[in-house]
Amino acid sequence: RKEIRSYRQLPVNFYQVQTKFRDEIRPRFGVMRAREFTMKDAYSFDADFEGLKKSYEAMYNAYTKIFTRLGLEFRAVAADSGEIGGTGSHEFQVIAASGEDAIAYSRDSGYAANVELAEAMAPSQPRGGAAKPMEKVATPGKHTCEEVSELLKLPIEKTVKSIVVMHTREDGGNDMVMLLVRGDHMLNEVKATKVKGLKPFRFATDAEIRAALKAPPGSLGPVGHAGLRVIADRTVAAMSDFVTGANDEGFHYTGVNWGRDLPEPEVADIRNVVPGDASPDGKGKLEIARGIEVGHVFQLRTAYTTKMGVNYIDEKGESKPMEMGCYGIGITRIVAAAIEQNHDDKGIIWPDPMAPFTVAVIPLGYRKSDAVKSAAEKLYAELAGAGVEVFLDDRDERPGVLLADQELVGIPHRIVIGDRGLKEGAVEYQHRRDAQATKVPLGEVAQHVQSKLTYAKSPPGY
Repeated sequence: RKEIRSYRQLPVNFYQVQTKFRDEIRPRFGVMRAREFTMKDAYSFDADFEGLKKSYEAMYNAYTKIFTRLGLEFRAVAADSGEIGGTGSHEFQVIAASGEDAIAYSRDSGYAANVELAEAMAPSQPRGGAAKPMEKVATPGKHTCEEVSELLKLPIEKTVKSIVVMHTREDGGNDMVMLLVRGDHMLNEVKATKVKGLKPFRFATDAEIRAALKAPPGSLGPVGHAGLRVIADRTVAAMSDFVTGANDEGFHYTGVNWGRDLPEPEVADIRNVVPGDASPDGKGKLEIARGIEVGHVFQLRTAYTTKMGVNYIDEKGESKPMEMGCYGIGITRIVAAAIEQNHDDKGIIWPDPMAPFTVAVIPLGYRKSDAVKSAAEKLYAELAGAGVEVFLDDRDERPGVLLADQELVGIPHRIVIGDRGLKEGAVEYQHRRDAQATKVPLGEVAQHVQSKLTYAKSPPGY
């Protein structure tokens, strides 16, 4: 606000790399959520939305190149902007089984989205006609869709669960709303808040449900509640002859059909996607993976510049708010994510670009054999001279200790030199992921190793 006055000064980016402190009660997930961490923050300012989109795309592409060069398996995931606001954002997620976030993606396209945002498409087949009458059946002691489907010997896909929430109006009053999802699906609260007239909401209490619907949770259903707002997920809206609570403890309805037994519902996408769902871009099926967020980019638009009076003078002399973007990379978190993605029971397996050393030369008997020492130092000098980050372990330790330590640290390429191999004119090469070592002639090993590196020397402009 103090530095920029004219459109001629735009676009502009401000960034910092800074140590930060998070007031955690205790660090969690190893080095994933430590109290102290290093972060790269950046903010872009543009004269119009077209300019912001270009700045956003430039930063998105830069992040993509960074994580690609680091040798990480990652996905750029469409994400919900949440409380930060704006019109769009992407998370950069490193794929790892221990990840905190669930992401949906298609192998047949570039589609990827956080499960909170991923769209669940409506069934491709139209709703079937009513084939059964609605009947009230006893389901004593059965309150979950799993229990009811097992008792009635019906697929859980034929059941519907009712979730009752309270929408808080601007005047402070509450409106009760019933949300319907298929028995094997989960409500997506983020999507539900985006349904018109539903934000904000909270889950209704047991007392509120009993007072208004005259039935306890576990026996609820949409039949017979005139005037109650009912929102059905797209999948539920396409169901016929389904099972739902009868609003009477210990009873459920079977053979329920829209239009005949209850009014057509309001329809919205309010569930989490599941593996096998159609990809929203029409290409393939969705898969679900766990991810660790290492970067995030936001199109903030004018959400903050308007409130804070960050304006510029355009070509016509008019004052307008700047378009703003926000971008962040968790630098220390990248290290933690790389470890979570690349390890085994022996230790870390670093991607080549991130390894503290790319190649480890392990001489067996370095201080006892002149031949081993000479061969190790010559190979070290040759690799170092070629620009390879190489580590020579010259400790006077047993072979088992040297090899175990190297596996623990996770240097990706290993060359073992011993008297026995040198008598045959060979050494052993092994990648950290290889089950067995490979014998390589001593005179060819430097070239052999360099051919295996995904990162040996810094490329131009790196």
